[in-house]
Amino acid sequence: MYEMQHGAKTIQIFLPDGNPRGIKIVEVTNRTVQAILIPRALLEQAKIREEVSSVGLYFLFGDDEEQLKPAVYIGEAECGYHRLKQHHKEKEFWQTAILVVTNNKQNQFTKSDVKFLENLSYEKAKEANRFSLQQTIPTKSFVPEWRQADLNDIFETVQLLLSTLGYPVFDSLSKPIKEKEIKKEELSELQEELFYCEAKGVKASGYPFEDGFVILKGSEMVAKPVPSFVERYAYHITRIEKMKEEGIVALQDGTWVFQSDFLASSPSMAACIITQRASNGWTDWKDASGKSLDELKRK
Repeated sequence: MYEMQHGAKTIQIFLPDGNPRGIKIVEVTNRTVQAILIPRALLEQAKIREEVSSVGLYFLFGDDEEQLKPAVYIGEAECGYHRLKQHHKEKEFWQTAILVVTNNKQNQFTKSDVKFLENLSYEKAKEANRFSLQQTIPTKSFVPEWRQADLNDIFETVQLLLSTLGYPVFDSLSKPIKEKEIKKEELSELQEELFYCEAKGVKASGYPFEDGFVILKGSEMVAKPVPSFVERYAYHITRIEKMKEEGIVALQDGTWVFQSDFLASSPSMAACIITQRASNGWTDWKDASGKSLDELKRK
């Protein structure tokens, strides 16, 4: 898995019209790329920006009504604005576009550069499994080995910029440390971060995350909801049925088991999914010693 290097960063966000919900131009100081966030409603307004006419990598973000995950389309263009105008006519799902270009007129992307980044972005988004991809696999272009090193470094900046803008399309839900790679004492520390939820003979594990609460692969879910849950929480029931349809949970020996890590929007939603009843996740998720998430994280 490709891991982003952590460390202190200075990120500059420029608002061309002073509107915090409008067009944003974002870059990491001392890096050679910048991201331009364009709300779909402001696409026509964006054409006056010189940056949007450059060769670039772009992302369309929106909602997929048939999926539990937000949607993304990844592409490349010789003129970013013209390609976005085309998608404005042809694609319905997206609300926001982010165009990535260089901020150095003497060192612009080539067509091969952005096609390489398009393919790399697709593969890393698929690996992270945070967003529903709205496309087929892009063709990977040939670039020399030395340029691949540069583009991999640029990709790391793209990942950081997208996450900063609220679109963590490349950020995996899995913890970056693998058990087989760590020492015994480090494994103990990692296990201390896990919380458990039990009900009706099933057990689930997970941990708090920036965007909510992650239910880990292998966790179990109660087979049937209690009647009051069906009556009062139709939204959760619909969500659970969708999880079954998409194979996020599958029957194994009569028990629903998570086939992949799953991000719930809150600890309580995660607990409701596991128990199929009304649940306060802050008290129902407990660590190995029996202390609740509420005791450890809020008091």
